[in-house]
Amino acid sequence: MTDGVHQPSSRRLWPLWTVLVVVVLLLGCGLPALLVVGVVRESGDQATVRRAGASATDDPATAVARGLSDRITAQLQRQSTALLGGDQDAYLAIADPAAHTDLRRRFAALRALKVTVWRAEPSGLPAPIVGRPGEWRLLVRFQYCFVAPDCRPSPVLIGTRWRENGDQPRLVALEESKSAETGTRPWEISDLVVAVGERTIVATTPALRGKLPGLLAQAEAAARVADGYAVAGSPPDRYRIFYAGRTEWQRWYGGGRPQWTGGYAVTVGGGHHEVVLSADGLPSSGTDDLLRHELTHAASLPERGYPGKTTWWLVEGLAEFAGAGGQPVERYEGLAEVRKLVRSSWDGRLEGITPTDDAAAERVGGSYGVGYLAVRHLVDRFGPDQLLAFFKAVVHERKALDVAAEQVFDEPWSTLHDECVAYVRAVAA
Repeated sequence: MTDGVHQPSSRRLWPLWTVLVVVVLLLGCGLPALLVVGVVRESGDQATVRRAGASATDDPATAVARGLSDRITAQLQRQSTALLGGDQDAYLAIADPAAHTDLRRRFAALRALKVTVWRAEPSGLPAPIVGRPGEWRLLVRFQYCFVAPDCRPSPVLIGTRWRENGDQPRLVALEESKSAETGTRPWEISDLVVAVGERTIVATTPALRGKLPGLLAQAEAAARVADGYAVAGSPPDRYRIFYAGRTEWQRWYGGGRPQWTGGYAVTVGGGHHEVVLSADGLPSSGTDDLLRHELTHAASLPERGYPGKTTWWLVEGLAEFAGAGGQPVERYEGLAEVRKLVRSSWDGRLEGITPTDDAAAERVGGSYGVGYLAVRHLVDRFGPDQLLAFFKAVVHERKALDVAAEQVFDEPWSTLHDECVAYVRAVAA
C-alpha cells in the first residue's frame, strides 16, 4: 500500500520457550487478478469504483455486462436480506446446488458472529469466463458489522462466479478473499462457534469450543484495559478475537507468520482490527498479557497503519506497557532478553530496535522489552495522558519525533531519547 504504511514485526511476553508475538497488519482489500473490468480503490471504509455510466456509445458487450450486473445486484440484495433475517433457504435460493455447502457454512458462521450489517456492492462489471459460455466473474465488495448495528462496516472484496439464468442469474461460487495485505477471513472458510460479551466477541472452531468461556472472560478483562488506550475517538464497538487451531492458523488471514508468532491483529477497515491467537502456542499463563497487548493495538492504532519502522518501539512499547498490567518493572518477564540484547548487539538507538522476521527468539524478546522500557520511562516521567498525546502525534498525525516531543513534552527528542536509552541500560544492568 501507499502512504508509507508499515507493519510491526513480533513480540515476546513470556519465557523464551513460549515466545508469542503480535503482528499488526494493514488494511487489505486488494484486487484478485483478472477478476473484473474496472478499477477499485479502497480508502478506509469507502471505495471508489471506476465504472462508466450507461451511454448511447456502449458497445454490445458492455451493454450485456451492464444488464447482467444489474440483475446480479438484485440477487445479492435478496441474499443480504435473507442473511440478516436468518432465512437460510432464501439465502441459498439464488445459488446453484453445488454452491450450497460453502454457503451454508458461511451463513452459519456469520449468524454465529451476530452479523448486523451485510451489504453487497458489485465493483466494476462482470467479465465472461473463457471457455465457459454463459458464466461470468464479478468482484463484489461486501461490508459487514458484527453485534453492533450502527458500526462503521468493514469491507472485504470477494470474487463471485455466476451463470446466466434469465432475469435471475445463479450464483455458482464465492471465492476466498486473498488480498496480499489481509488474506481470507475466518468466516469465509471455517465453521465457527462464538461467544459474545459486553466489549468483545470471541470465535473459534467447534473442536476448541470448550475454550470459549475462559477466553471470553479473559478478553472482557483485557478490553477494559485496552479501552483506556483509545487515542483517537471512541474505542472499538466490539473487539473481534479469533482463536485458531493448527490448520486455521495456516489459513486465516493468509497464514505465513514468522515461527515465533503466537498472535497478531489485522486492520480490516471500519475502525476495526481482528485479532487472532494461536491455540498451539498460547500458554494459559500468558493469555491475559497477550490479550491486553493485542487489544491495545486494536484500540490505539489508526486504520492506515503506522508511519514506519522508526516508530516500532513506540507502537509495541505502548502495547507491552498495557500488557504488563501495571506490574513493577522488575517483574517484566522479558528483562533477561533485554539484558542480553543491551550487552551484545544493540547500538543504543530506539529507531533501529525492530526485529526481522527471521530474528532469533531471544532477539525478538529483547526488542519488545526495549520498547516497553522506553515507554515506561516516558509514562513515569510525564504521565499516561501525555504519553498518549505523544503517541497520537507520532502515529496518527505522523509528526516527526522531534516535532511531537517539543509539542507534547516541551523538550527536545534527542534529550528524551537518550534518557530512555539510559533508563533501559540501567534497568538491564
